[in-house]
Amino acid sequence: MSAQSLSSPEDQNVTFVELFFDLVFVFSVTQVVGLFHHGISWGATGQGVLVFWLVWWAWTQFTWALNAADTTHQWIQSGTLLATAVAFVMAVAVPGAFDRDAMWFAVPYVLVRAMGLLLYYWVAYENPTQRAAVRTFAVVSVGGLAAVIFGGLSGGSAQYAFWGLAILLDVIAAAVGGQSEGWNLHPEHFVERHGLFVIIALGETLIVAAGGVTGASWTGELVAITLLVVAITCGLWWSYFTVAKPELDRALASCAEASRAMMARDAFSLAHFPLICGVIAYAAAIEQAVTHPLEPLALEARVSLGAGILLFIGGMAVAMWRATCGSPLGRTIAAAVTAIVVVAWAGTSPWLTLTLSLVGILVIIVLEQSRGASSPVAVEGAEDRHIGGTATQTQE
Repeated sequence: MSAQSLSSPEDQNVTFVELFFDLVFVFSVTQVVGLFHHGISWGATGQGVLVFWLVWWAWTQFTWALNAADTTHQWIQSGTLLATAVAFVMAVAVPGAFDRDAMWFAVPYVLVRAMGLLLYYWVAYENPTQRAAVRTFAVVSVGGLAAVIFGGLSGGSAQYAFWGLAILLDVIAAAVGGQSEGWNLHPEHFVERHGLFVIIALGETLIVAAGGVTGASWTGELVAITLLVVAITCGLWWSYFTVAKPELDRALASCAEASRAMMARDAFSLAHFPLICGVIAYAAAIEQAVTHPLEPLALEARVSLGAGILLFIGGMAVAMWRATCGSPLGRTIAAAVTAIVVVAWAGTSPWLTLTLSLVGILVIIVLEQSRGASSPVAVEGAEDRHIGGTATQTQE
């Protein structure tokens, strides 16, 4: 079986095996939220950021590999399913990653990363330029993988230091690897994978809320909170999928191939990390709200809620700025104001705090829709459609 037959076709769509793989990693999002079950604190936040970066980086590296591969090929599917099984063990160990299960997390993590790199190298074997790019990234990534193992073995404060070092080394590997040419990136497939991760992660927040509601006594406050949580989640979905994703899709597809890998790295692999961190922070806050519907949200829960909105909208704004060279400043300011109001509005019922959050998100949506109608990328797309229609009429 030649390596060339494993390469991705130009028009490849996301396949069911990729969705199955993604579900395990989004389960890790729920597991990270579980770190806040005993309270939202700086310690839990630090643990959440460190462990979720590792989860995210394993997923995004595999996403690059599967973007280059023919995911309908039986060997690629078999390798992906095997990696899914290993990733499941990693995800299960997330709540105890800084305690008894440190190595149960670290070893599967390194195995998933190694499997992704081997698959990527296998797919790129007959393409010298692509093979060289993958090899460079793999070599530079070894330091980060070693740091994760050393951290798991060390435990305590040394674990935080080693895993923080792993993040730094991962970013350096991305910076070095992104400068290489020949990644043969397929934009539509790449954007779709990230969009699916976002939508599944948002769905997980509703599952977190449902877990808090199940078995509880229904009251007017709980009903209001539940409806507001659904409305806010829908608002976050709207803000990403109606304006941001189409613009990111067009920008990546129209980017010159020589710089496409760097744009994909910056706008997706890096900028989408704080965006998903925002989903996690938001989920931790709403869990507190549905669990204690009659009590005002504590300061740490309001900070988590405000930070979640700001990180989601801010991460999206950074991705769009990097991809389109635009400046979605309005939405960022609106998100920051919403976060400040939510944090400062103490001593009120959770439903009122969530109402303020929803109002802020609705304002952001209005700003996004007005900007989307006049943005350079949207106008360019409209012009392309107009030109295409004129050409068709001329031919007729």
